[in-house]
Amino acid sequence: MMTHDTLRKLHAMKLFGMARGFEEQLASTTAGPLSFEERLGLLVDQEFTWRESRRLQRLLQAAKLRESAACIEDIDYRPGRGLERSEMASLSLCNWVGQGHNILVTGPTGSGKTWLACALGNQVCRQGLSVNFIRLPLLLEDLAVSHGDGSFRKRLTQLSKVDLLILDDFGMATMNAGGRNDLLEVIECRCGVRSTLITSQLPVDRWHDYLSGGNPTVADAILDRLVSGSHRLELKGESMRKQRNRKTGPA
Repeated sequence: MMTHDTLRKLHAMKLFGMARGFEEQLASTTAGPLSFEERLGLLVDQEFTWRESRRLQRLLQAAKLRESAACIEDIDYRPGRGLERSEMASLSLCNWVGQGHNILVTGPTGSGKTWLACALGNQVCRQGLSVNFIRLPLLLEDLAVSHGDGSFRKRLTQLSKVDLLILDDFGMATMNAGGRNDLLEVIECRCGVRSTLITSQLPVDRWHDYLSGGNPTVADAILDRLVSGSHRLELKGESMRKQRNRKTGPA
């Protein structure tokens, strides 16, 4: 009866990890010889682990990573891809996020830009930081609509608070003057405070032409905030999709 009451109270206080650990100790024959301090320590550890796991699940769900299974440990370092183990090991520490630095990932179609961005996003979530993944064309569409319904400032505030904003497919769609101005506002509210990761098929030296559209001043402002002090990852080699298809195709 007392055990049941204890479990009920643990659940009422939302100490679900501790409740599970308590039940496991009751069912285990190895917990008996442990001291009170040792058993309590195990319960606290299980509660902490449970909460950390739940927080990671919430962060990953909110991140909406396109490649949800991508992770740093599975990066393909085969020769010719343009990835260095030492550089990725440094980036996996996520110090660049705390410093508000950006990452620019470029490369041809199928080279694994989006997958790598998601792997870095996954790693940032593991550090307990917030991530938001979105294709840039869709973000610009959303922002254009938000001007009409009066929610633009609210949306901008939301974007400014995310520790890592991943903008996928930069340069894939034509950008009008409104889109350029909205992108500048997004980058401006994050510059030096929050990190932005951009993937693009366009080499960085062609970004100014893409962004200018007759207004080089806006292009200069965007690139100055994005490129200065950023980490650049230039992927190379054959399409990863073609390689996967060969592996899964008929023998």
